[in-house]
Amino acid sequence: MSFLALAFMQRALVAALLSGVMSPAVGTYIVQRRLSLLGDGLGHVAIAGVGLALITGWAPTPVAIAVCVAGAVAIELARQSGRAPADVGLAILFYGGLATGVLMAGISGRGSGVLSQYLFGSLTTVSTSDVVVVAVMAVVIVTLCLGLAPQLFAVCADEDHARSQGLPVRALELCIVVMASVTVAVSMRTVGLLLVSAMMVVPVAAANNLVTGFHRALLTSMGMGLVVSAVGVIGSYYWNTASGATIVVSAIVVFMVSAPIGSWLTRRRSLRASDDPIVRTTGGGPDPRCAMTRHDTADGGADGGGVPGRTRTRIGDAGDEH
Repeated sequence: MSFLALAFMQRALVAALLSGVMSPAVGTYIVQRRLSLLGDGLGHVAIAGVGLALITGWAPTPVAIAVCVAGAVAIELARQSGRAPADVGLAILFYGGLATGVLMAGISGRGSGVLSQYLFGSLTTVSTSDVVVVAVMAVVIVTLCLGLAPQLFAVCADEDHARSQGLPVRALELCIVVMASVTVAVSMRTVGLLLVSAMMVVPVAAANNLVTGFHRALLTSMGMGLVVSAVGVIGSYYWNTASGATIVVSAIVVFMVSAPIGSWLTRRRSLRASDDPIVRTTGGGPDPRCAMTRHDTADGGADGGGVPGRTRTRIGDAGDEH
């Protein structure tokens, strides 16, 4: 544990652990909405925020958060109004943000080379103020992801049904986009803007391989994000590798291990279901593809909590609806 004696490693580890919990929490809803590449687009917008910070001399993290949120909200509002399809909006995020960031970095006289520490992460650049910002944002985002889970999931699963139940669909969609923007911006020092999207997707996919039920998948993905972030930061110290790349590779290894285990667990569930007396009487078993789909009333359910006055469908396997 010699690395804990170094102040910059302490700061980097804390920031990485917070990002590791926060990223899958938001990513669960991003994956459910089938917008897995949204994090990449937001990362490019955050580059524009870093470029603006280099010109003005302000702290990069707050400026990147502000620019990223503003760009994401503008694109989401355009999408909701029907003025820009989803793919066009993502293209604007990708290319406009990247080009603007590189341009402003050049104008500042620092050159595009200085952006590399934000693109791929840099342990040595994590400051105490960065840790404070990440900690505050992580508490807010995780609280929203858990506290608004029924409402956010309802919007991600079926917008029309959520709207018919009186939920503020547009506000909730903006909430998801804003949380994703903040997550991307505050993770740029540890994971890097080009790799943070992987932390929003890969742990979620791995959790969906192993567990059933939306809430269980949400909590499991957060736990996996925590573990791979710790492994990545510690591994990068001993192996002298980039922290962001090490974290993401660790997450991919976990996903690769979870795939065969998930297949085995699915077969076991199918066998247990086929042994049920009711199933034997009816002469059939459940469709394994729908093993994670359940309907719970608002007053209870295995996950607890719900949206008053409606029946909701909870989906835990890769966001598929049945």
